[in-house]
Amino acid sequence: MKNFDIQKIKIHLSKPKKIVIIPHRNPDGDAMGSTLGLYHFLLKLNHEVVVISPNEFPEFLDWLPAADKVLIYEKQKPEATKIINEAELIFTLDFNALYRVGEMETALKEVSCPFVMIDHHQKPDDYAEFTYSDTDFGSTCEMVYNFIEFLDQTLFIDKTIGTCLYTGILTDSGSFRYPKTTGQTHRIVAKLIDLGIENTIIPNLLFDNNSYNRLQLLGRALQNMKVLEKYHTSYITLTQSELDEFHHVKGDTEGIVNYGLTIKGIVFAAIFIENKEEKIIKISFRSQGNFDVNQFARDHFSGGGHINAAGGKSDLSLQETINKFEKLITQNIYLNETN
Repeated sequence: MKNFDIQKIKIHLSKPKKIVIIPHRNPDGDAMGSTLGLYHFLLKLNHEVVVISPNEFPEFLDWLPAADKVLIYEKQKPEATKIINEAELIFTLDFNALYRVGEMETALKEVSCPFVMIDHHQKPDDYAEFTYSDTDFGSTCEMVYNFIEFLDQTLFIDKTIGTCLYTGILTDSGSFRYPKTTGQTHRIVAKLIDLGIENTIIPNLLFDNNSYNRLQLLGRALQNMKVLEKYHTSYITLTQSELDEFHHVKGDTEGIVNYGLTIKGIVFAAIFIENKEEKIIKISFRSQGNFDVNQFARDHFSGGGHINAAGGKSDLSLQETINKFEKLITQNIYLNETN
């Protein structure tokens, strides 16, 4: 981040302000960890801070410190809109294009206060006055730690803030397995552990707190998995009726797409989830090596993300979406040539 931007932000934060922090729609561990970590930090600077999520976040994140104070725009629209209109500074975390907040985009476009973007996805839009964008980072939480360091305020980072930041680093790094996990990532984590975060308990809260229905849904998803061995690709489908059968709640499908990459020889995995309410097929892509799922999602499924992890959507039926996907796979030179 440019030094003069840091100096300007320091001026903005030098006196108490009304600040709003916003994650993307369908927030994950990194989105909630970064927003709540920044929330607790800004409270220490005596600001009036509110986190507003476009919609509900998964139940496996509801233990995060102050998660119960997050406003849900879809459920509390009048109150949330009023707070947005009165904001003197707005932080947008873990996304870089306003369409990622869904219907909240309209409210955000009507305000005149400065925006601060902190994000690690590719090709950021230019809506923010202050932009901290770097695709070299594996998580926005790691960038929030650096942001606080830029402000010369790391002494304010405590166990509560550290717990939030560790959560996002852990989830977005695939438990420290993804390529963008660096020595600096581990050095930051070491500092957070020294602050007393419960690094042996947090993974259990995130990954080992399954319901019976979620495990049954996982079983069905794995039964539905198709492998295109010739093209080093696997994909999973889940219909709305299957979600309903196992009483699906938000977060139940989190991480299922990764199972496809555990198969020997597979470099590209996808999951297609039918959503009757929104009339779309929600899609997640994962890859190993050099196959760029970010570009694949942008080119074909109105999405984007990272080189090895991205999302998208389709307005076609589930079967039509699968037909389109398989046709694209058979035409892809990289997947045809991968050994």
